[in-house]
Amino acid sequence: MDDLSKSQRARLAIRTFKVISDALILRGFYKPSGKSGGTLAEALKVFDPEIFGSMSDPRVIELQGLEYVMDRMPRGIEKCNRIILTADEDFSDTSFEQITPLKRRRQSYIVSEKEICFVITRGLTEIYDILTNLTFLNIESQKIQHQICNKDGGTCAAWHDLETIVKSGVKPVGTALDQAIWNLSIIIGRTYRETRNCYKKFDVHNQEDKNFNNGIFATIYGMGQRILDENESSDKQLAIYFTPSLQEMIGVHTYATRWAKNVKKFLFDNKFLKRDIHVVSANMHSMVNLLYGAGFLHEHNIEVPDNLYGMVGSIRELDEDIYEYASHFGFTYLKDTSESNIDAMVIDTSKIRKSFLHSSIQCDFELLQKDCPVIVVIDYAFGAQAFDIMDELLCPCNFDDYEIAFNIKSISIMGKAGILSGNKGDIMLATSHVMEGTPNNYIVDNDLHFEDFDEGYPIHEGPMVTVLGTSLQNRDVLQRFHTSNWKAVGLEMEGGHYQRAISAAIIQGHIPRDIKTRYAYYASDNPLQNGQTLASGSMGDAGIVPTYMITKVIFQKIANIA
Repeated sequence: MDDLSKSQRARLAIRTFKVISDALILRGFYKPSGKSGGTLAEALKVFDPEIFGSMSDPRVIELQGLEYVMDRMPRGIEKCNRIILTADEDFSDTSFEQITPLKRRRQSYIVSEKEICFVITRGLTEIYDILTNLTFLNIESQKIQHQICNKDGGTCAAWHDLETIVKSGVKPVGTALDQAIWNLSIIIGRTYRETRNCYKKFDVHNQEDKNFNNGIFATIYGMGQRILDENESSDKQLAIYFTPSLQEMIGVHTYATRWAKNVKKFLFDNKFLKRDIHVVSANMHSMVNLLYGAGFLHEHNIEVPDNLYGMVGSIRELDEDIYEYASHFGFTYLKDTSESNIDAMVIDTSKIRKSFLHSSIQCDFELLQKDCPVIVVIDYAFGAQAFDIMDELLCPCNFDDYEIAFNIKSISIMGKAGILSGNKGDIMLATSHVMEGTPNNYIVDNDLHFEDFDEGYPIHEGPMVTVLGTSLQNRDVLQRFHTSNWKAVGLEMEGGHYQRAISAAIIQGHIPRDIKTRYAYYASDNPLQNGQTLASGSMGDAGIVPTYMITKVIFQKIANIA
């Protein structure tokens, strides 16, 4: 048999991780230290995600990957030995503390010091994400344990010093802090400077009001101590459980059905049944700032910058004020109550005044006032959840004993994605979506084109790879998608799932075959370049131009349809 290439081995490992995860969900539990957990760990090491950097190096702890994971997992996860994944549970009458990670919208509850429960509302992609992060943490925890244990079975002096700091509950300062960081650097195999930078990043989030993590000292100690406890007693081994209610929920659009019903009920109650509806998947600030930002500044006698992106920069911190202003002119914010964690906005363009719009926006205002389209902006979905919510949103519904079908004219998807052919901040236009690890590929008749965007801005057009998860990115696999006949320009998590739902709705007759579809992504990272993965941090102000350029183009398409 011919030897497999690196990309083939990585793709096989990704498939193995998914298949084993699916099997464990059906089984109901597993232990990361057991055979199944070991198989997951080996698969993760083989496809060696770019976001986890030096995870496969047994000599050092992967710090950027650890920061990335801890920002997306609940505080205290590092020391837990019992983790429950369940479906909708009513914890309202319990004393359990609800906790939300810094950078991932997921529900979790601290049941005890050693037990955390995740309420899964966003489908399989959320489960894969959690299992990937837990597998990574277990690999790094085992590395810590290996570093601190002596040949005679005891632990090293550096570990005892770390234990003293953590148990004292007193934050070291000055010389004591320098010594503590140096001590920690010995344990994790990193330089003093690398360790200090990591300390600063953890400390910033640790000091925020919601206390998003326990700090790097307590995190490393918790990870290592958990493995030491495991080795003492099998009863203390980390165990991950999947409840029967979760198993029954998979494949059923429980939360998406509730979510879509709430949105459609608002449209029905506000008599938008006969109006053209334009669905836009985007963030919760760009469309409202674009349509009301200039008007808000005029209202407060503030000069509107000639440059659109300059205007956006001046109002970035005024979301609540702009929402309040916009609410008088056709804007409604629909806070999610379905537990899907997807808020929505409805904009009645009949109430928008010409003076609201920035001078750089091209708009056929007479047409806009004549047709009075309604724009429904939905927040970012998470992976396969995109299929559930779009599938439910596009299907007819029943109100007052009548079947109701809305007149959906266009669907626009603005997302952030990894780029394979350019740099962070560039824009990608999808010509198709290739679902990684499946035979499912979808041609996109994209209504967005090069000439729609600002002249000279870097635009890349081609297939987009829809990946299993942000943490499951392998450089060799992505390089293969980019350089082979696929000629993929980027990777993302939701586009293929949205397109699958759109295709299904067309087949079922819920929406017309010639519906306008628009896909544009701005590059938040470049997994093929060192230092440009998602673990390297957010884009910050660099994301303003591509985000608002795409938003402007989408609105201009809606406002100028003849």
